[in-house]
Amino acid sequence: MTSNPASKKAIALLLLVFGLGVAFGALGLRLMSARVYGARTAPRAQSAGDHRVVNRLTHDLDLTPDQQTQVSDILTGMQVRYNAIRQQMNPQFDEVRSQGREQMRQILTPEQRPKLDEFFRQVDEERRKRNPR
Repeated sequence: MTSNPASKKAIALLLLVFGLGVAFGALGLRLMSARVYGARTAPRAQSAGDHRVVNRLTHDLDLTPDQQTQVSDILTGMQVRYNAIRQQMNPQFDEVRSQGREQMRQILTPEQRPKLDEFFRQVDEERRKRNPR
């Protein structure tokens, strides 16, 4: 098969388009992954619940835009402080949970314990899904 300049040019163009497609696809995947991962790990400025509260108060109290911003900021600050309290209390919750689980394991037969452990694994997985922090 002989190669003429037109077929070489067509092959080069095809390879260029393919290469650009791969490059843009990889770039898009990277940007999308960073955006999704960033959204999961970045603290939310305003939760959906806060947004509903601001909307309701705006409707009920006829808040001005400045008041809406201030209420939103107050709610965000409250959420930050709530999270700090939860962080301080989490070790205590973990300890109570661990002790209770061990007490349950003690009253079970050796055959029942693996099933209980699997149950706790599923509960822990569901908790992580609900609250990834």
